[in-house]
Formats: sequence, structure tokens, C-alpha cells
Amino acid sequence: MAPRSIVAGCGSYLPSRVVTNEELARTVDTSDEWIRQRTGIRERRVAADGEFTSDLGLRAAEEALDMAAMTADDIDLVICATSTPDETFPATATRIQARLGITRGAAFDVQAVCSGFVYALAVADNFVRLGQARHVLVVGAETFSRILDWEDRSTCVLFGDGAGAVILSANNGEAANGARGVLSTHLYADGRYHDSLYVDGGPSSTGTVGHLRMAGRDVFRYAVVRMSEAVDAALAANGLAAADIDWLVPHQANLRIIDAMARRLNLAEERVVVTVDRHANTSAASIPLALDEAVRDQRIRRGDLILMEAMGGGFTWGSALVRW
Repeated sequence: MAPRSIVAGCGSYLPSRVVTNEELARTVDTSDEWIRQRTGIRERRVAADGEFTSDLGLRAAEEALDMAAMTADDIDLVICATSTPDETFPATATRIQARLGITRGAAFDVQAVCSGFVYALAVADNFVRLGQARHVLVVGAETFSRILDWEDRSTCVLFGDGAGAVILSANNGEAANGARGVLSTHLYADGRYHDSLYVDGGPSSTGTVGHLRMAGRDVFRYAVVRMSEAVDAALAANGLAAADIDWLVPHQANLRIIDAMARRLNLAEERVVVTVDRHANTSAASIPLALDEAVRDQRIRRGDLILMEAMGGGFTWGSALVRW
């Protein structure tokens, strides 16, 4: 029987600097009330000068290894989901790999913006299912503060920096018969919506890093519809109903989108993991950050069915079902 991947451990890291809505209101035309009403965000973390995406990812990876009771020598593949790499190349995953002391296997980045962690989880799961890897470190890490236009109140208030990580491990026993593990992943993209959420720079187009640009209303409308479709696909693929879900761990972009998804699934508020109020939108890091928090405070327990869903620039979107 083909192995199924289980989550052997998870970890997270947030920069120490907290930027509140009140602090932003001193430099841009906004207010705490305006931000909270529209997004649910009250603060976010911002990486320090000289603190890079790989630094955040490394700290999250170390926590995940510790929870899994593994060492770096056990890891044979590193995948980093990020839209804010340390450099154009090499991949930030190789920076994390080297700093962990891993000298074998493979390492590469996945770029699907806010859907990046779900995309990376799907890639890692397929490596395990095909027998090409036994222990995969999946990192979602971002320093979005570096690509924000801090004079644009419609975008600079929305994002934060952080990192989360999980370790997927092959299990031929308990997980293989369906008791635990990644049940399925579902990925989608539609490049026609580029202009709704993008960065206006890049080495090929402008030779600059650029700034994030977003048509917020378009993103909101599309997000609820497309993520709902991804959720339906995940449930149908596994013969499950919304009532079977124990925890929704969504991408933390906007509290109104999260609430809309919870209502559609008829999930009580206490069954939804929400960190957007404290983390803001950390793009590919948001789901593993939220997951790690709920695991460590023991909300998520062995046997729980977890639904993850996200949508990001591209547009990209997807879902994953995991039995913890």
C-alpha cells in the first residue's frame, strides 16, 4: 500500500516588533476603527532590519523539528512557500537547508502567494505518496513589509511578516488505512485575474522589487466563491460533509472572508482558528502560523479533521483536508 503523509510536527515564528493600528494611523490616513471594521486586524509583526525571510523560516523549521523529535539529518526535502525570497535566486529553501546543516536531498521554493502553503503541502504530499521522500520540511515564510507601499492605506494596513512550518512524514501503517494524514489536496489557478492582486515590479519587467497592488473588492468577491468550490471538492473527494469538519484553519486575509466561509460550512465560531487580528495577512505563512498556534494550545487534537483553504494573487487558490 502506498504511504500516506502525516504531520509529524509543526512550528512557527513571529518577529518581535509589533505594529499596531494606532501606530500606522500616525503615518498614513487611517484609524484603528477603520482597519478593524474592514479587516478585523488590530496589529501585525514586522521583521527587523537585517532579518530575512530565511531567518523567519529557519526559526519555524527548528520548532517543527523539535516537535517531531527529529534532527535535520532526517529531512530529505525542503520546500519553502514564499513570495518574498531573500534573493531572486537561489531559492530561499536552499538557505534554510544550509543553515539547518542539511547536505543531501533537494530544496526548492514554491510561489503561489497566499495559496503558497497549500500548494507546497500538496507537492510535499505527492513526493511522500510516490515514495520519493520520507520526511519533508514544508515552510511558509514571508516578509511582506518589504514590498508594501507604506503610503497606500488600502494595502499597507493588511499585511504582516512571519513564518510557519510542518514536517510531513511517510507512514505505512496507521496513516495508510485512513486513520491519520493528508487525505487530499486541491489546487487551482486562473491567470486572467493578474491585475486584481500583483506586485508592480520584478527582475524581468522593471528591474525593481516593486510594491503590492490590489483591487480589494474584486479579491473579496472572488475569494468566497472560489474557496467554497475548493472546499466542496475536498469534501466530495473524501465522501465527507461539512458537519464532519472539526477545525477550519483558513488563510488569514480578512475576518469577513473567514466569517463568510464559516457560515457557509455552518461551523461555530469556536471551531475556526483566527489569528488575523494579531498577525494580519502573512501570505504563505498564515495557515501554518494559525495551525501551530491551535496545536500548541491543544485546541487541535489527535484524530481531528482539519480543513485548510486559501486564495492568493494569480489568482491561485486551493484546499487541503488533514486528519491530525
